[in-house]
Amino acid sequence: MSGHSKWAGIKHKKAIVDAKRGKIFTQIANMITIAAKEGGSDVSSNFRLRLALEKARAANMPSVNIERAIKRGTGESGGAQIEEIKYEGYGPEGVAFLIEAATDNKNRTLGEVRNVLTKHGGQMAEAGAVSWIFDQKGQIVVMNPNEEAALTAIDAGATDVIEEDGSTYIYSDILSLNKIRQALEEAGAKIESVEIIYKPKNDIKIADKEKAKKILNLLDALESLDDVSSVYANFDIPEAILREMT
Repeated sequence: MSGHSKWAGIKHKKAIVDAKRGKIFTQIANMITIAAKEGGSDVSSNFRLRLALEKARAANMPSVNIERAIKRGTGESGGAQIEEIKYEGYGPEGVAFLIEAATDNKNRTLGEVRNVLTKHGGQMAEAGAVSWIFDQKGQIVVMNPNEEAALTAIDAGATDVIEEDGSTYIYSDILSLNKIRQALEEAGAKIESVEIIYKPKNDIKIADKEKAKKILNLLDALESLDDVSSVYANFDIPEAILREMT
């Protein structure tokens, strides 16, 4: 598993997200708006919206915020339209960064992303320079892993299963994600999260603590931007160093 995935998992399990609840509500509202804009408000036919709503409920997001985000996406309410956009860049040690944002002002968001990259020793990259390093995948995280859950996922179409830090990370193509999820639920697996992510094809090993710190500082700074919804990177930092950074 990439160091970025490990870092995200460590932060999640330490519940650091609570300190950024306002930011998380903004991120999830944007996810809901984009999903509703692309696929409508019917969760039975809009799997992406279903995933966003599950994130909202897990974060205890007020229902009025959820409804407002859906109506914004379907055009039932006013306000500037939210657009989804991806930025590409490089960080220290040549680490590739793929940055997803949802914004009502592309110029503002571009400037913020560029400033953060520059401040932390990175730089923007041209479209396509970084995106080829990542594959879009479905990811399911199962708590308290066991062999049965892994076999169930593989039988349902999973392409990769990795056990790490007390959980099982299951990867698949996007079309198989819901089928695998349903199979795991029927088997009684405890699912921690279901997401669509960008998984790096290869990682850059970072074993030096100071270099690792610079990369993680950049990652956290990007994730702290209000318009940024997700950040993916291809670093691989030893878990011992990652845990020192929390």
